Amino acid sequence: MKNNKRNFIIIFIITAIILYFALKDDFLTKVKYLLSFDIKWIIIAFLLILSYWFLKGLVLYYCASKIKKDYTPKKGILLMVTTQFFHAITPFAAGGQPWQIYKLKKDGLTLGESTNVIIQDFIAYQVALVLLGGCAIISNYIIHIFPSDSLLKKLVTIGFIINTAVVIVLFVVAFSKKWNKKLIDGTITFLSKIKIVKDKEEKLKKSEKFIHNFHKSAIILFKDKFNMFRIISLNFIALIGQYLIPFALFMGLNIYINPLIVIITSAYVMLIGSMVPIPGGTGGLEFSFVAFFQNFIKGPKLSIIMIVWRLITYYFGIFIGAIALSIKKEGKKCA
Repeated sequence: MKNNKRNFIIIFIITAIILYFALKDDFLTKVKYLLSFDIKWIIIAFLLILSYWFLKGLVLYYCASKIKKDYTPKKGILLMVTTQFFHAITPFAAGGQPWQIYKLKKDGLTLGESTNVIIQDFIAYQVALVLLGGCAIISNYIIHIFPSDSLLKKLVTIGFIINTAVVIVLFVVAFSKKWNKKLIDGTITFLSKIKIVKDKEEKLKKSEKFIHNFHKSAIILFKDKFNMFRIISLNFIALIGQYLIPFALFMGLNIYINPLIVIITSAYVMLIGSMVPIPGGTGGLEFSFVAFFQNFIKGPKLSIIMIVWRLITYYFGIFIGAIALSIKKEGKKCA
């Protein structure tokens, strides 16, 4: 709870700073642009983020139902919605996965099975992210959308390399039983030496069982090549939908930018944003959004589009996730 409060304070302070600098010049002009948005395109932008959550929920369903046959699409989608809250309030969205593992355990999967479902889901997402990022980098190399010597382009390359490395590490974690055993046993031994972990032998026995269940479920999940292709494809489509949200917002102010260019630019923005160690990538995503999209549009309109984009892709998730969590808690109290 202390960490969450601290993260909320960080989000609030950085958001306030961003809003101040985004709105301080030509304030009335920016308000005029905000009020002039075509509501139809705003609705489309919200539908795109809802579609993203829906497709990501289906990915969780397809992963979990391979182990627990009665796991439903509704559970997967609801889990994805509540996950938005934990993704948003933790650095690198690190709070989402523990929450998902906890909920999957509540729904009847073992710890090893739950962990494996989340790793498979995360691998599928990372593969889709890297594929789209790679396509964006290659496209920019061919059609030269952004200067090749810019600092931002170099940061994108670093982000692409880091995300590719994450995919490789995740595959090693999923398949190398020997590597996992050394890592977990070494961690338990170290923690027992500094008196954090008691009953070292008991913990080692439990870790042996966890590793066995983890790799057993890994075989079940990863041997189904069709399912792996399906969940990577769903993540790919979900990301394209998310990357098209700026296109809808530009159209809302009657500005046309080629949708392919918008997808490439959004992929660049997200590759940088994934490296920012602040909840929601706050600060880094706003900066990179303006830095890349100012190649096509400048001035008050870009500032307002950036603010609405963050409202839809980030703060809306916190709001809906918190409501979903509150409803679930109220439901438990009534029961």
